[in-house]
Amino acid sequence: MKKNSLSSMHKQSGASALVIMIMVLFFGGLLTLVIKLGPAYLDDITIQEALESLEGTEDLSTMGPAQVRSLINKRLSVNNVRGFDAKNITVEKNGEFVVINVDYEVRNNLFRNVDTIIHFQHEYEMKGK
Repeated sequence: MKKNSLSSMHKQSGASALVIMIMVLFFGGLLTLVIKLGPAYLDDITIQEALESLEGTEDLSTMGPAQVRSLINKRLSVNNVRGFDAKNITVEKNGEFVVINVDYEVRNNLFRNVDTIIHFQHEYEMKGK
């Protein structure tokens, strides 16, 4: 007796239109998140690198907070970080060490009335040459 070719074709059917549409929506939403949130994380990495590069700067321990903030702003402008406000940086002296705290958040509009808030907080303890 021959098998029915219709039943074997049913076993080999591919993804339905509904499954393909769900996959496209899922990966489209994931791509939207990466495009909207990625630059904030890249800027944060640049800010971290600029702050870490202050380690070993000459006369860092003798500089005032305004001078350290100005030095950080110069490094950030060279690295094209524009949306960062220097008010988010606090500089404190602890003997020969300089303690730098960075605490800020980035707000992005995802779509329509849905917004995202990303909070970054870093603390560095440095000593100049």
